[in-house]
Amino acid sequence: MDTMAVEQNGINAVPESERHGRPRDLFWPWAGSNLSLFGVAFGVYIVGLGLGVVPAIITGAIGYALSFLLVGLVAIAGARSGVPTMTLGRAPFGYQGNKLPAALSYLSNVGWEIVLVTLAAQSGAAILGRLAPGIPPTTATAVCFAVAAVVVIAVGVYGHAMIMVVQRYLTYAFVVLTVVYMILMAPRLGVSLETTAGPGGWVGGIIFAMTLLGLGWVNCGADYSRYLPSDSRPRSVALWTMLGGALPPMVLLVFGVLLAGGDPTLAEAAGGDPVAALAGALPTWFLLPYLLTAIGGFLAGAIMDIYSSGLSMLALGVPIRRHYAVLIDGLLMVLGGYYLLFVSTSFLGTFQAFLAIIGVVMAAWAAVFLVDMWRLRDGGRSYGGQNQRADRERLLRPGAPALHWPGLVSLVVASIVGLGLITSADENIAAVVGFLMSHELRTGTFGAANIGVVVALVVAGALYYLLTAFTRRGDRGTR
Repeated sequence: MDTMAVEQNGINAVPESERHGRPRDLFWPWAGSNLSLFGVAFGVYIVGLGLGVVPAIITGAIGYALSFLLVGLVAIAGARSGVPTMTLGRAPFGYQGNKLPAALSYLSNVGWEIVLVTLAAQSGAAILGRLAPGIPPTTATAVCFAVAAVVVIAVGVYGHAMIMVVQRYLTYAFVVLTVVYMILMAPRLGVSLETTAGPGGWVGGIIFAMTLLGLGWVNCGADYSRYLPSDSRPRSVALWTMLGGALPPMVLLVFGVLLAGGDPTLAEAAGGDPVAALAGALPTWFLLPYLLTAIGGFLAGAIMDIYSSGLSMLALGVPIRRHYAVLIDGLLMVLGGYYLLFVSTSFLGTFQAFLAIIGVVMAAWAAVFLVDMWRLRDGGRSYGGQNQRADRERLLRPGAPALHWPGLVSLVVASIVGLGLITSADENIAAVVGFLMSHELRTGTFGAANIGVVVALVVAGALYYLLTAFTRRGDRGTR
């Protein structure tokens, strides 16, 4: 595929003639998008649950692997069908019913684009302030914001082939710079942490790690595997997706945990603002490479989000070409980023809390999607077999069944339960979540773990399995 050609495929099934590559190619986009320096802060967060060095590393690693295993399982559907994630959701939810999760997926992707580009601009401005103190802060922020937005939009417009190449080379650069960075910071690392939490803290650490990483990507899993040949080994597709998404941030997780053990003051500062705090501890000569590492990590994630958000817009039924959808998303990203950087002083925290709510719904969606894929994997129904092409076209056209009630009921019920078991630092949002927990649970380790995300995952999957056991596959809903 020509890297410099704008991708023409939208939510249609990618033709076999255009499908290429190997499952191990999936390592690079997922690795690049999860090498943000916020991975260091994640290690600090897990330690904050009362876990020592070894328990924090073990629970974090398990949580990362489990959450990105879900992304890998979703990716299998993309390789089998050649269709992006939120379009495949028409199978368990119906052609019209799928618009609910597709809209939430769109909001989530665009929201994270805004947050990541904003963080890239703020990070760049903070570091430029040390490199060139004479530059006004507003000017430095504006320049970094403009560069970040242009890069993200341009790569998103070119599409899949460009993303696969860019993410590969970004990963190479991040790995080298991160290793140098960790060597410079090695004297500040230590293991002087005690475990004060009981067995529940270990469980909470695993759940918390899952919510920090892979569960935010489940609605994008098939978007990057759909160009693989349809006969790609499912296990390899899932494995390489999981390794790419979980392995690199595990290194940053370990670093964050060891930093909390060796320099608690710096670790606490890094938990709130990792880029600025960690930059303050570096020699001046490494600030420019550090700047590239910090900004590049955020942009890699934003690139993945803007591509998937364009596909989610098309899954909603908006009749435009994929690259035009990306341009619309880019405009929203610029407007939102401008508001966060130059107008609002408090909106960012509220907006991130709103995205946590969407995360609960996306976890429930993932469970329904995966149960549907597993139940229907045989017989050439939705994701493979001799009738794959006919079934795929049936799901894509407007005349497909409009609503599939088992999927919608499972999604709504599980989301309500999940929202009742999460907390928020934002007072307004805290008033509408956590309603299934007592005050003691909300303010303790249980509440901090946001267990509702995983509960929503389990409830949705179990409920959808039971409901579909009493419905016939041929009667998927009403037109």
